[in-house]
Amino acid sequence: MALGFTLNTFTLLALSLAIGIVVDDAIMVLENIVRHKEMKKDRFLAALDGSREITFAALAATVAIIAIFLPVAFMRGIIGKFFYQFGVTLSVAVALSLLEALTLTPMRCSQFLDLSERKSKIGKAIEAFFEKSAYFYQKIVKEILNHRGKVLVGSFMFFALSYASLSFLRKEFVPSQDQSRLFMRIRTDIGSSMYVTDTKVAEIEKVLSQRPEVLQYFSTIGQGSEVNVANIFITLKDYGDRPYDKSFKKRLTQQELMEVLRKEFKGVKGAKITLQDLSLSGFSAKRGYPIEFTVQGPEWPVLTDSVSKITQAMDQTKMMTDIDTDYREGMPELRVVPDREKTRAFGVSIADVSSTVDALMGGKIAGKFSKGGHRYDVRIRLEEGERTSPEDVKKLDVRNNRGELVPISSVVKLEERMSLQGISRQNRQRAITVFANVAPGASQAKAIEEIQRLSKNILPSGYFIQVSGSAKTFQESMSSLMAALVLGILISYMVLASQFNSFLHPLTVLVALPFSVSGAFVALLIANQSLNIFSMIGLILLMGIVKKNSILLVDFTNQVREEGLSVEDALVKACPVRLRPILMTSLATIAGALPAAFAIGPGAESRIPMAVSVVGGVLVSTVLTLFVVPCVYSLLSKFEGQKVKA
Repeated sequence: MALGFTLNTFTLLALSLAIGIVVDDAIMVLENIVRHKEMKKDRFLAALDGSREITFAALAATVAIIAIFLPVAFMRGIIGKFFYQFGVTLSVAVALSLLEALTLTPMRCSQFLDLSERKSKIGKAIEAFFEKSAYFYQKIVKEILNHRGKVLVGSFMFFALSYASLSFLRKEFVPSQDQSRLFMRIRTDIGSSMYVTDTKVAEIEKVLSQRPEVLQYFSTIGQGSEVNVANIFITLKDYGDRPYDKSFKKRLTQQELMEVLRKEFKGVKGAKITLQDLSLSGFSAKRGYPIEFTVQGPEWPVLTDSVSKITQAMDQTKMMTDIDTDYREGMPELRVVPDREKTRAFGVSIADVSSTVDALMGGKIAGKFSKGGHRYDVRIRLEEGERTSPEDVKKLDVRNNRGELVPISSVVKLEERMSLQGISRQNRQRAITVFANVAPGASQAKAIEEIQRLSKNILPSGYFIQVSGSAKTFQESMSSLMAALVLGILISYMVLASQFNSFLHPLTVLVALPFSVSGAFVALLIANQSLNIFSMIGLILLMGIVKKNSILLVDFTNQVREEGLSVEDALVKACPVRLRPILMTSLATIAGALPAAFAIGPGAESRIPMAVSVVGGVLVSTVLTLFVVPCVYSLLSKFEGQKVKA
């Protein structure tokens, strides 16, 4: 409330993910105090020594999370606004958790902490698990320190292979959500009357009324001056209320129903029908289609021909569906062209010809009359049956300068031709906008790349495409997120370098980051999720979370080395001690993200990718960090210029 934030998708996502993160600091402090209490210290001394020993690690871990969100807070555009709220909400929650962990947790422990032998089977099993894990982990650390090169090569080979899985991931701006809302646009042939459009809409409404998934629909005919365009807003039943479909052997999702409707509406002749998923248009302007771009150039004939070739090529790729443009050719037009020599001979002015055709064919206000307290226009116009064909124009008469009526056919020529409904421009260039949906199972990023490739092969010199709408926002957001990710890592390095007073230890801490990305990519691939802005938020969050494990290992190893032990001996002693808090914090983070990963109900599609990336990243990075960090620490210790100081 202090910053004016609202409870929206991103702030609620931050709060839901913070559930597993905010307890990490308290877990680290509490576990270390318990460890000191197990050394037969009294409650007060255990709380004092335990909290003092872990303070640096807890502070460094929290600052590392906050540092990763600093660049995100300065992202521009509408996505930057949402990411700013997400980052600030999570950072404030983590900062408050650190304050609680370093103050209230030691105070409570100094008064109430009491250790007793575990009596329940579950308690004994958990205690035995941690003891055996520490024992085996100590043996593994001794072994891997003798094969550091193999461990590092194997780990980074795993990273390279997992990074290759990126090519198999679908990349899109936002995932499609089942919001039980569809939008349909119907366009009949150019020049069709409103009656014809209404007939086609009635035919489509008949199909919709027979679908048991449809709750209600609302139709409008006419869009501006275009009477051949109609829109239908469709509301579906909630997913749980939709009937069981025998052919699919399940309830149809919104996206599956769109595919079914596309096939059924292919039988409607004389109408171009496109469906739109409104959940994909929340962060963009324009029409809101996931694929949207304009083809621009100087010459209209070349432009129209190029657009036709591009749309045909797009259809052949099978990556896109519902392909359409705002180019409308074939509007019948009747041109009345005055013959200047004949108008001069008959004494008729061109202005009179224009006003006569305008008044009798288009209508003209001649006066007003009042009735019932209202004023109404009096419009002069020929009756509908007298203004439907070019022959009706020839029957008109126009007065000359002598007051005589002259047949208009004597002074004008009539030309019938096909014309455009309108000529659109963008950035002072003639432009045609092309828009489409991504085909089921296809990637928005690959579709955009394919369009850019096709345009290079098809468009002549001087003609180009410009991505717009949701597609443009997608490109800008992904590039901004990658820049924020890189900048966040650099800031984290600087913060850790200042805290550790070393240039080498931050490298040891940051070595866990590649493996978090590996885990996120593999998890997204297994869960059949896409790489979108929500899963990218998860990746950014991982950059802050996974450093905690490395910080715990590096910080305590530094403390043990102060006792005079060698690097290898310090690692063998320190790593097993920090195994329990590492496993506890990682499991807490995973447990906090699991409900969102298995989410159901409205909006679940946006929460799942983020949670899946967090779960996969934390799981894989935790396992590999336990083996890679000791090896890297051991290798980099050779480059230390002096003994590590407290």
